[in-house]
Amino acid sequence: MNNETIELFHELATDQNTTPENFNGRKYHIWTIGCQMNVADSNHVAAELEKIGYGPTEKLDEADIVVLNTCVVRQTAEDKAIGKLGSLKPWKRKKADRTLALMGCMVGVKPSQQLLDAYPDVDVFMPPSEATPLVNYLRQSEIDAEMAEIERQQLAQRYQVQDEAQPIGTVQSIKHLALSGEAPVAAHVPIVYGCSHACTFCIIPFRRGVERSRPVQEIVNEIRGLVAQGVREVTLLGQIVDRYGYDWRGEMGNSRTVSAYQGASLRLGSREQGARDKGQGEGEDSALPTPHSAFDLADLLRAVHEIEGLWRIRFLTSHPNYMTDRILETVRDLPKVCEHIEVPIQAGDDEVLEQMRRGYTNAEYRALVQRIRTIIPKVAIHTDIIVGFCGETMEQFQQTVDVLSDLKLDKVHLARYSPRPGTVSERRMVDDVPEVEKVRRHQAIEALQEAVSTEINQQFLGQTVEVLVEDQHKGKWRGRNRQNKLVFIESDLPLRGRLVEAQITWTGPWSMQGRFVRDVSPLPDRVEAPKTTITLNLSSVAV
Repeated sequence: MNNETIELFHELATDQNTTPENFNGRKYHIWTIGCQMNVADSNHVAAELEKIGYGPTEKLDEADIVVLNTCVVRQTAEDKAIGKLGSLKPWKRKKADRTLALMGCMVGVKPSQQLLDAYPDVDVFMPPSEATPLVNYLRQSEIDAEMAEIERQQLAQRYQVQDEAQPIGTVQSIKHLALSGEAPVAAHVPIVYGCSHACTFCIIPFRRGVERSRPVQEIVNEIRGLVAQGVREVTLLGQIVDRYGYDWRGEMGNSRTVSAYQGASLRLGSREQGARDKGQGEGEDSALPTPHSAFDLADLLRAVHEIEGLWRIRFLTSHPNYMTDRILETVRDLPKVCEHIEVPIQAGDDEVLEQMRRGYTNAEYRALVQRIRTIIPKVAIHTDIIVGFCGETMEQFQQTVDVLSDLKLDKVHLARYSPRPGTVSERRMVDDVPEVEKVRRHQAIEALQEAVSTEINQQFLGQTVEVLVEDQHKGKWRGRNRQNKLVFIESDLPLRGRLVEAQITWTGPWSMQGRFVRDVSPLPDRVEAPKTTITLNLSSVAV
């Protein structure tokens, strides 16, 4: 390679020098400086752009996308890249929909804040050999729609499991295992049926009855059966999951009359406590607690944690008033329990919360979030919001906006209020917020949360995270990290059902993408990437 800057318009990006078959009329221009590796990277980017319908152009004014692939081995190369960035400002600002991407060694594995601040006109920063950030940026609306559909399907599956669950004392049929022809990697296990809290908007108590906690032994046996069929992660389900065991003590009311339970361990003798902590109960006939032993969710988590072959545990959905430090400390202390808490606020205004009969205030919810983050490092917190509840004014809605803006939670499950037949709000309150206003508020929260989630997920860029791979989606492996964030991994290796480490190469508001690093599954056999050797001729690096 000579010492001149390489301006690559379309250098063998595909096997043909023809316009892509799916050409959408939009064009790209790639400028490359540096070694042969940069040339190959630029060709790879060109090929990926052509896959989604972009064609090459030599003329800068015709380009909708410009990619600068940079080198910093020599100061002269870096200076040329900086000069090129400056010269592109008029091009970028001429049309609002143009995209400018900076790639290569100038970016590194993760762009520094100094780089981000120095070049505000750059839309996408791409590590060396990574086309994914640019492609995902261009496909953002399509990706967002896909992620929303994935979340909708998973929520529907969760509700189906709760709706179709049989009464306590029966053997679960686990129908979901046969839906796809093979056992899922992750499964849902109901632990509490019904609800006795009775929020004014909620129909659950009328449809599913009062709270009924399943016996610990029954739950443990069901999860053992799931693990034997290939399940590696379980999510323990309840309408208010942190009230597990409350019904055994006759505590059936809402939070006005029922206080948070601090656990049976405060009442156990040291010998009984020590036996439980050592994990007694692994055998089918072991003396796990009966319903009348008054254990709570923390005790159940410890019992499930002892199941051999189970790798991860989650639970949802919690109520703020019953999320005790005892439960949070159990999440922190048990390696299999993921750093992921779902605890709805529903609304930000105290008067609206009172009308909903939630039992806490805005200030109390804020204090809970702070407590969760103090006890559990790196925790992800999800919440639920209902907009347009009966009588909610603009000022009251602004309280919801403010609490979400201040707390910056990882995810918001959002709904517009609609009266359910037979509920207190349907019988005694007026649904007086116009639908058009509900839609506006819904959209305002969506926009706010998209910005918050984008900011949170960007912190993972360049990090290596643990992912449990569940299945494939459009040619990529799909799984979730410990914080329950969707991660897609490009790899030809057989990763289904594996616990892997992946380095995050792209982040969006609803998902992330990464490259396979290694298999960390607690199994005797592990998947390994083929070992390759790359020889670089450093003497030919451009200056």
